[in-house]
Amino acid sequence: MLLEHRGRRPVVPESAYVAPSAVLCGAVVVGEGSRVLHGAVLTAEDGEVHLGENSVVMENALVRGRAAHPAVIGAAVMVGPHAHVNGATVEDEVFIATGASLFPGSFAGTGAELRINSVLQVNSRLAAGTVLPIGWIAVGDPAQLFSPDQHEALWKIQQTLNFPGTVYSAGPTTTMRDIMAGQSEYYGHHHQDQQLPDQG
Repeated sequence: MLLEHRGRRPVVPESAYVAPSAVLCGAVVVGEGSRVLHGAVLTAEDGEVHLGENSVVMENALVRGRAAHPAVIGAAVMVGPHAHVNGATVEDEVFIATGASLFPGSFAGTGAELRINSVLQVNSRLAAGTVLPIGWIAVGDPAQLFSPDQHEALWKIQQTLNFPGTVYSAGPTTTMRDIMAGQSEYYGHHHQDQQLPDQG
């Protein structure tokens, strides 16, 4: 399904494929020869999503672009099922496995591998060719890699990365009620979305 959002429409070349049950919303540009499979969602909220050539976004993955943090995915990238790429930059030939998450302001260098259920935290930079093991978390610039049982060491770095400010444009003491009021207004722009005719 193709949707116009905030006056912007997805761009899909003839050589690309978008499954009938996938959703492309707003300023989404799909590269030549790329594939967006069933249930995947590429949504350009108030920013953009760019998918490079010959890349694949697999079933039920989410790619979200924002004004401050567009989602930019390079060529020959695999975005696995149930992966979450939110406002991240992903260079060429990166492998993003099932359930991996990349948060706003993050960066994955060329040839990096984010294994199953791994996390690249906000404003963190994973160097080219780095392998982030299954379930591990990469945090910082340059990213340090932590296993899930290293929460205290991880938190010392993570708390300096301004998650609420990066993700919600909120201060560190903003209440969840205030954050969600802002998010409700932000996502309320979808009331204006218009479904577009299928291409091809």
